[in-house]
Amino acid sequence: MTHEGRADHVEIELRESFLRGRDGDSAAYQGLLEVLTAHLRAYFKRRLTAMPDEVEDLVQETLLAIHNKRHTYQASQPFTAWVYAIGKYKLIDLFRRRAVREQRTDSIDLLAEGAAELFSTADSDAAEARRDLHKLLAQLPDRQRLPIVHTKLEGLSVAEAARATGMSESAVKVGVHRGLKALAALIRGET
Repeated sequence: MTHEGRADHVEIELRESFLRGRDGDSAAYQGLLEVLTAHLRAYFKRRLTAMPDEVEDLVQETLLAIHNKRHTYQASQPFTAWVYAIGKYKLIDLFRRRAVREQRTDSIDLLAEGAAELFSTADSDAAEARRDLHKLLAQLPDRQRLPIVHTKLEGLSVAEAARATGMSESAVKVGVHRGLKALAALIRGET
């Protein structure tokens, strides 16, 4: 079986287990949670090499969110994409919480230096720039931050971002426009 065929098979099995579990089959749901736990743990470990102590908490938060949002899943949509979208939101929330905590302890001079580093082109500064970008984004309300993250950082279309956030397409466009203006003001130190 090709990698693509195997991925399709896994997608179908997971979706069917989820739907059976949502309909009351506790054994199917338990099996699904075990598989999702392993996949999410690997996903978060790859992204949190500097924060390995956060992996298990993030796995549990994501599983809880999947359970709490299970009624929003539409069977016509890819199940694994829905799961990883929830995982990605939880990861972004973690980065935002960490950025807010770090920001409270950073001096104003360090924040000013961080804004300048945001536009650095050196590869060695890329990690610092990402951290600074997350700090700036964390200061925006969700209606501005999420459209920017989805369209500008993740490369989703406006329609995809609207589906992912539950916002209308015009609200996503407005959110991006206003959010970028707010980010520019933050960088200039106008707020």
